[in-house]
Amino acid sequence: MKPVLQVEGVSFAYSRRVRALDRVSFAVPAARFTALLGPNGAGKTTLMALVTHLFRPSEGTIRVAGLDLARHSCAALARMGVVFQRPTLDRDLSVRQNLRYAAALRGFDRREAEARINRTTERLGVQALLERPVRTLSGGQARRVELARALLHEPELLVLDEPTVGLDIDSRRAIVDHVHELCRSDGVAVLWTTHLIDEIREDDRVVVLHRGRVRAQGSPAELMQATGTPDLTAAFGRLTSD
Repeated sequence: MKPVLQVEGVSFAYSRRVRALDRVSFAVPAARFTALLGPNGAGKTTLMALVTHLFRPSEGTIRVAGLDLARHSCAALARMGVVFQRPTLDRDLSVRQNLRYAAALRGFDRREAEARINRTTERLGVQALLERPVRTLSGGQARRVELARALLHEPELLVLDEPTVGLDIDSRRAIVDHVHELCRSDGVAVLWTTHLIDEIREDDRVVVLHRGRVRAQGSPAELMQATGTPDLTAAFGRLTSD
């Protein structure tokens, strides 16, 4: 089975002196949770901007479902759902209005949009919030709504850039649990960026990014074995120490 996301030899520089990413390569398989793990400043958010086509790499290729993102950007992005690090919901609109707008951008008619909105919000446990203005939601509730919006069109790839930043422990755990369940039940490929090791589970794939380079990738057990460490925290510390 081909990976849903392929990043091959990708580099990016903000200037001649600032090289944010250096020949980054990894793949995200279907039905797997892949964690892009790195400390602050590792290049994770830059890489997310490239994967979501906000920036273009100076070299290398990115493919989504086999489609070259540079050459077939519309078709590739149509197969992707995104939750950005910063909240992007319109706080003055209701949850339903935000989701209707997102569905309209995807080309769904009113009847299909309402069906998808009801189905997705019920699954995420936020259907009771549909008529509430976004500004009245808690951080965890708003994140669930953003996740629902990203899933409206049933994407093959779900990209989340540090989606639990600022959430309390229970809200963080609920979001992490649900996204893992999506991998198992729906076969969604997930790319999840984080610097929090407790969001990663033993059957996940891990890509360790540090100073713009991939330092290691594999399961937590494989990273521990490669570094001769007893747990993922120690392995991460060894891989990112200078």
